[in-house]
Amino acid sequence: MIVAPFGRYTSGRVPDPGIAALFTRENRWQARLDVEAALALAEADAGLVPAEAARAIALTARIEKLDLKRVLKATSEASHPLVPLIEEFARVVGNQHGGWVHWGATTQNITQTADVLVLRDAHARIKQLLGRALRAGARQARLSAELPMAGRTHSQHAVPITFGFKVATWLDELVAHADRLERLEERLFCVLMGGAVGTFASFGAAGRDVEAGVARRLGLRPMRVPSRAINDGIVEYVLVLAQVAGTIGKIGKDVYALMQPEFGEAFEPIPDGTVGSSTMPHKRNPQLALDMLTMSAELRALAAPALESMLHDQEANGAMTALLEDVSASATVLAGDMLARLDVVLDGLELDGPRMRQNLRLSAGMIGSESLMLALGEKIGRQEAHEVVYAVAQKAATTDAPFLDLLGAEPAVMDVFTVEEVRALLDPSAYLGRSVEIARGTAQVADDVADRLLKDA
Repeated sequence: MIVAPFGRYTSGRVPDPGIAALFTRENRWQARLDVEAALALAEADAGLVPAEAARAIALTARIEKLDLKRVLKATSEASHPLVPLIEEFARVVGNQHGGWVHWGATTQNITQTADVLVLRDAHARIKQLLGRALRAGARQARLSAELPMAGRTHSQHAVPITFGFKVATWLDELVAHADRLERLEERLFCVLMGGAVGTFASFGAAGRDVEAGVARRLGLRPMRVPSRAINDGIVEYVLVLAQVAGTIGKIGKDVYALMQPEFGEAFEPIPDGTVGSSTMPHKRNPQLALDMLTMSAELRALAAPALESMLHDQEANGAMTALLEDVSASATVLAGDMLARLDVVLDGLELDGPRMRQNLRLSAGMIGSESLMLALGEKIGRQEAHEVVYAVAQKAATTDAPFLDLLGAEPAVMDVFTVEEVRALLDPSAYLGRSVEIARGTAQVADDVADRLLKDA
């Protein structure tokens, strides 16, 4: 296992989402026992296993009944991921019925199905965390729907937006990810119970009945082709989580930049007493944003090995199976830790409206050049208007002359506008487009999706 336990990035502000605990050895082993119990009961229904033996197996399938030290020791000696657990389980079931444990199944039938059970529990928490983050983001979008700030492209002032519009761009991607996470469930939550290569040979004519019985008891779906070489549902999950990580990384990057003293527009919540530096007492570091950036990079990097795990040769390759086991667990834990931080950041984001307005004035009106150019274009044509405003803007950028003063000396502008009209055209708060409408509309969508996610969870 390569899963990093929660707390690798420590912060007292962020609650443990509880996902790492789902991937502990004991919990994963319990899930394997749950699959074994479901298998025995389904086989009893199909007449392959005595009903009394199936009941004994199901009643014994509790991890606390096993000698885990014995299992660990045998695992190191046998170098097999499941056989020692099965042998200990059969021993505890007893001589009379233990011989029916794991009847007709192969290792991956049990381990992959058990991992799907664990992923299902983790998935429910992922959706809950995403729902909470959407709700916090929706609140921020509404509160700042009308708060003007500089829009930036290529790190330069573009045209004005509102902070609520910026949040809406975050929310729109998160809403799409919620849809992706819900839609993949029918491909992810499947039981793998086809025997050695997926043909049901060991179960005979009852193969599909056994599969259906196991699926029903575990709340999973059967596979159309129960081949051990088919893992695209789990791979898809990792890839969607990587997309979630991309969005969270982008949000972290935005907050990281906006916290810089040169911007000073938005700040992640930082409680009193938080230490930013061991040597510079003044530091107010974007700790959670940095966590999100680091975790995002780590999770996105797991997309490649997840895709690599699809390259089973022939009917199964244990290396590919083991690779995806580790990758899917690591990706899920990282996603939970990121979403927990995102919720804290969005819920407690501190905005400096006056600083945003101050930064809007840094270009002395040039952020309104598009507004002026389009209005002038209605009078003299768009291309000529662009050339006129461009020339004035470049002169203002390379000299100490104010943009408005230079416009006042430009005949092509002053022949059609008064100074007051030019000032109005350059007013950032008058050129916000549909920022407010988009922010509020997206907030409502995010709230609706959050309601659904939290209800499902």
